[in-house]
Amino acid sequence: MAHTESCEKKTATLTIDGRQVTVQTGATILEAAAELGIRIPTLCWLKKVSTTGDCRICVVEVEGVERPMTACNTPVKEGISVTTASPRLDEVRRKTLALMLVNHPLDCPVCDAGGECDLQDACYGLHVDRNDYGAVNEPTPIRYDWPLIENCTTRCILCEKCTKVCHEIVGADAIEVKSRGERSVIDTPDEKPLDCDFCGNCVNACPTGTLLSKPFKFRGRPWTFDVTPSICGFCSSGCQIEYHSRNGRVERVTSSDDGYNRGNLCINGRFGYSAFNSPGRLTTPLVRDAGGSQQNSDWDQALGTVAARLKGIIADNGGAAVAGIGSPRVTNEESYLFQRFMRGALGSNNIDSEARLGYLPAQVIQHEMLGFSGGSQAMDAIEQAGAVLLIGADLKGESAGFAYRVIHACTKNNAKLVLANSRANSMNKYANAFLQYRPGSEAWLAAGLNKAILAEGLEERAFVEGNTRDLATLRASLDAISFERIAELSGIGETELREAARLIASNGRTAVIYGAGVMRSGDMRNAVTGVVDLALLTGAVAAGGAGIYPLDEKNNTQGMLDMGVCPEYLPGYHSYGHAGAKFAAAWKTELPEKPGKDLFGIIEAIEKGEIRALYVLGSDPLHVMPDRNRWLKALQQLELLVVQDLFLTDTARLAHVVLPAASAAEKAGSFTTVDNRVQCFPRAVAPVAEARTDAEILTGLHELVATVTGIASASQETLQHEITQLSGLYGEVCDHDGCRMGRAKNRIASCDHQAVFRPLAPATPAASDPAHPFILQVGTLLHHNGSYSTWSENNLTVAGEAYAEISGADAIRLGLGAGDSVRISSRLGSIMLPARISSALQAGMLFVPAHFREAQVNLLTRDAFGTVAVKLEKA
Repeated sequence: MAHTESCEKKTATLTIDGRQVTVQTGATILEAAAELGIRIPTLCWLKKVSTTGDCRICVVEVEGVERPMTACNTPVKEGISVTTASPRLDEVRRKTLALMLVNHPLDCPVCDAGGECDLQDACYGLHVDRNDYGAVNEPTPIRYDWPLIENCTTRCILCEKCTKVCHEIVGADAIEVKSRGERSVIDTPDEKPLDCDFCGNCVNACPTGTLLSKPFKFRGRPWTFDVTPSICGFCSSGCQIEYHSRNGRVERVTSSDDGYNRGNLCINGRFGYSAFNSPGRLTTPLVRDAGGSQQNSDWDQALGTVAARLKGIIADNGGAAVAGIGSPRVTNEESYLFQRFMRGALGSNNIDSEARLGYLPAQVIQHEMLGFSGGSQAMDAIEQAGAVLLIGADLKGESAGFAYRVIHACTKNNAKLVLANSRANSMNKYANAFLQYRPGSEAWLAAGLNKAILAEGLEERAFVEGNTRDLATLRASLDAISFERIAELSGIGETELREAARLIASNGRTAVIYGAGVMRSGDMRNAVTGVVDLALLTGAVAAGGAGIYPLDEKNNTQGMLDMGVCPEYLPGYHSYGHAGAKFAAAWKTELPEKPGKDLFGIIEAIEKGEIRALYVLGSDPLHVMPDRNRWLKALQQLELLVVQDLFLTDTARLAHVVLPAASAAEKAGSFTTVDNRVQCFPRAVAPVAEARTDAEILTGLHELVATVTGIASASQETLQHEITQLSGLYGEVCDHDGCRMGRAKNRIASCDHQAVFRPLAPATPAASDPAHPFILQVGTLLHHNGSYSTWSENNLTVAGEAYAEISGADAIRLGLGAGDSVRISSRLGSIMLPARISSALQAGMLFVPAHFREAQVNLLTRDAFGTVAVKLEKA
C-alpha cells in the first residue's frame, strides 16, 4: 500500500551566535549550528550513530539555562538563543580535556594515531598544554590477542563511538563497555563467543589510538603516505575508499564518513589490500618451454608468442576455434577492450564468464520482465524502505554494504524484514519473519509468497494496473498450485506465507533483494521469475518503491555484462542482428554474425577439438567452475592456454603463457555496482614489478594480432566516449567527478514499456538419493570475497581454511565433534575437511565455503547449482 505522510514536519527557529536558523524539530543544537557553518568541537559525536554526550566537549550556553548544555544531544526549541564560543565555554572545555588526560598516557610519539588523533587535535585547538590534575595511574590491560585489531585500553576516553558503530551499523555486538567508573574499558562480552566481523569500522570511528589496525601498526606516520580516493575492488557494494600508499605499496585502506558508504567497510574492503602485496603476485610473464616448464620471459617474447600462436590457430581453423573467459574483477573499460579483442581481432563470439553460473541468466530473465538488469535504484533507497524481502542471500557474505543498508532500514526506519533462506545468517536478529525453506526449494517458496500476496489482496494495485501486464497469467498459474503442495516441498506452510505477505506488502515502500541462493537454485528460472513477480506485486520497482536488487559477490559483474562479456549480446545488451553493423563500422573490422558459445558450450567444444585456444582473463576455471576434473582434462587438451592474472592460480599453472596483471589499486578506470552506480577511480600505485594493467596487455595484443594501430595509445576519455556512444547505457554528463559514463537510471516509471508478469510452474525436485542423503550448499563467508581475499594474509588470520558446517542434530547422530575430519562424497568425487558444528543449518544440510582453493569443493559439483547431494562420514 502506498505510504503517505500524515502531516508536514514541524520546524523551529533559533538564534546561534547572533544568527537565526530554521531547522526541523528534533534536530540538535549541533546540527543547527552546522547549518550555519558554525563548528562546535566534539569528541564522542559521530553523525551516523546515536549520541551519548559523554565527552562534554560540545557544551554551549543556552540563554536562560544556568549550566552549559551538550550540543550533540540537546534538541532545538523555538526561540532559544545559543552561544557556542565564550571564555567560560573555553575554560569548561579545557578542564574537561584535562580531566580526560589524567589517565590518558602521553605516548603520542609511539601511538599510531599521532597526527590523526581527535583528542590530540582538540587539545591543540583549545590550547590544553598543561594539566593541573593528577591521579594514581593504574594502567588497564592491552588486548594483543584479537586478530587484525589491537585494543590499548589505557588510551580510551570512553566515547562509545566504537560500540555504537558495532551495534547500530554493523550489527555484530563484538565489543561493549565493561566494568564501572574509572575501571571502565571497551572489551568483548564475557558471556558469549566473540561475534566480530573484523570489519575495522570501530578502528575508523575511534578518536584516539585505542583501537588500532595491527597490520598498519608502526608502518609510518599518516602524513608520510600518499592518499588516493578510489573504489573498493572486492564486493559489489562499490564502497568509496582511500588507499594510503608509500614506496609503491598500499599500506592501509580507510573510508571517509562523508562518502556514499559513510566510512563503513567490511573486512575485505579495509584489510583485503594485503592481497596486493602478497608474495604470490605474478611479477613477470611466463612462457612454457619445449620441455613443458614455465620460464620467466619478457613482454615482447610473451606477447609475440601469444599473437603468433593465435594467428596460426585462426588461420587453420577460423576465429570460432578461439574462446575467452572474462573477469568480474577488471574495470568496465578493460572488459570492453577484452570483448572487442575477442570479436574484432580474433573473430570469435565464444566469450563468457563465471556470471553464467547464476547472475547472467538471472539478469536475462529480469531484463525480459522489467526492461533492465541490476538494481532499480541506488542502494541507499533501501534505508527508506518500510519492508524488506531478503531471499536466498547471505548479505554480509555476498555484499556487506547492502547488509548495512538493511540494518539501517530495520533499526532507524522500523522496516519489517522477511528473511527467506535455507540457512540462518547474520540478518536473523533483525528478521520479523524467518522462512527457513528446504535447500533447493526457492522456486516453491517464491510461488508461495506470490500466492499469499494475491490471496490476501495485498498487491500494489495502482502500480500493477498502470505499469504492468499479464497478471492474469501469473494468477492462473498459482491457482493450479495449492498451499499444501508448496508446504510439502518448501517446508513453509500457508500461515507463515500469509503472515510474511502481510509484512512485505503492507508497510509502504518495499525492497526486494535476492542472492545466489535464488540465482543458483536447481529451478533457477522459476525462482528468479517468482522473485521478479514479487517485486512487481509489491511495487518495489515503482518510482515510489525501495527497489529490486540482485546480488553478486564480486565487484564488477554488472559492469562486465554491460560491456558485452557474454556470447548473447554486444555492449549495451545489443543483439548482433540489431547492432552488429554499427559496432563493426566503429571498430573497422568484420564481426562474427552469430552468438557464440557460453561456458558450458566452450568446454564441450574443447573436448570435441573445435576450440583449440582459450584466453582466460582474471578467472580461475579450475576453482570456480563445477566438475573440476572435467575442466582439468579439457584445459590440458588445448593447443594454447593464455592466462592473464595477478596470481599463479591452478589454471595459470597449466597455461602456455601467463601474463602478470595489475590490481585495482594499480590502475584507473570504473566499476559498476549491482545497483547500477558507475564509479571511476584513479591509479594509486604503479603495477608491481613487471606487471601491466589488463588494458595495456589487451590493447598491445590487439595491435599485434589485428595489425592495427592507435588502440593502445587511445586515452581513457576517448575509450569512455566510444563506450558511451556504442552501448547506449550512459550519458556524456557524468553523475560524479572524473569520467564520462554516468549510468542512466533504470526505473519502470521512466521506461517506455510495461513490465511483464510471468506464470510460475516450479519443478518437482528430484527424488532423494539414499546413497547421498545430505544436501551440500557451497556458499560465501563474510570474512572472504571470492578466492581473491585468500591471497590476503590479513583475511587468513581470521578465516584461514575451509571447513564443513554440520547441524548439531547430525553431529550427535554421527558422533562428530568440532574439528573432526569428515569425508564428503558426491557421485563425482570426495573431499576431506574439518567439521564445524552450527545451529544455522537444518538437519540433513551441510555448508562449505567456496573461497578456498585447497579444498577443491568443485570436485563434488556437476552443474551451476549451488547445492549437490552428498554423503557424509567420519574420516
